[in-house]
Amino acid sequence: ITLEKTKGDVALKNVYFGYRPEKTILKGVSLHAAAGKKIALVGATGAGKTTILNLLPRFFDIQSGEITIDNHPIDRIRRDSLRRSMAIVLQDTHLFTGTVRENIRFGRLNATDEEVVAAARLTAAHSFIKRLPQGYDTLLENDGANLSQGQRQLLNIARAAVADPAILLLDEAFSALDYQTRLNVTDDVYRILKREQVTTLMVTHDIPESISMGDKILVLSARPAQVKEILSVDFGPGRSPLSCRANRQFGPYFDHRWKERSTDEKS
Repeated sequence: ITLEKTKGDVALKNVYFGYRPEKTILKGVSLHAAAGKKIALVGATGAGKTTILNLLPRFFDIQSGEITIDNHPIDRIRRDSLRRSMAIVLQDTHLFTGTVRENIRFGRLNATDEEVVAAARLTAAHSFIKRLPQGYDTLLENDGANLSQGQRQLLNIARAAVADPAILLLDEAFSALDYQTRLNVTDDVYRILKREQVTTLMVTHDIPESISMGDKILVLSARPAQVKEILSVDFGPGRSPLSCRANRQFGPYFDHRWKERSTDEKS
């Protein structure tokens, strides 16, 4: 099957998986992310959060159960078609030898210069790029060794943004950023995802981040991973994040972020 126009409906149904047959990592995991929804995956180290992200583009195949995109089992979808519907931002950044512009455009090779700059602006990368010796034409070498870790991560996020995916996979994508940049970028990314209705699965150990960007928080228990709890995050009109269970639990860390966002979205 070739995906013509991906809506982004993602489902895992009773999935079992282990990197080795004798060691199960995921045990009967089920989740559903309707098109345009954002799911935050939280849990202890080893709970299988990153493993779930690795299974969606078929970096590995499951032992049993089913994973579907728009109700199509992913093992029936051509891998190139499947992966074109997704963009992935990992905690570990990887850049290749080439210009800043070329590194961002790698997310979508036919992106125009204007689209590359727009993606950089959306992800807060534009300001530091303009300060580089040749701006967008600055040559990067040795995996971007002439940039800070945070700057490299911003380029990876911009690369995902220019890809214009139906599904976005974030694995500790903001962990390398300083506190203020992280606040700015996560708020900007939240608005992009909300406006463009991009289905998002996000792995994070940052509880306020998961509340601020997720419609649901999926809590995984460890070894083997099972869905322990699903917490709903309601950002409906007039609703404070403290009104739902997830936010009653973690709200004190997030209250200032909600107030800032509510003010921005009303303006």
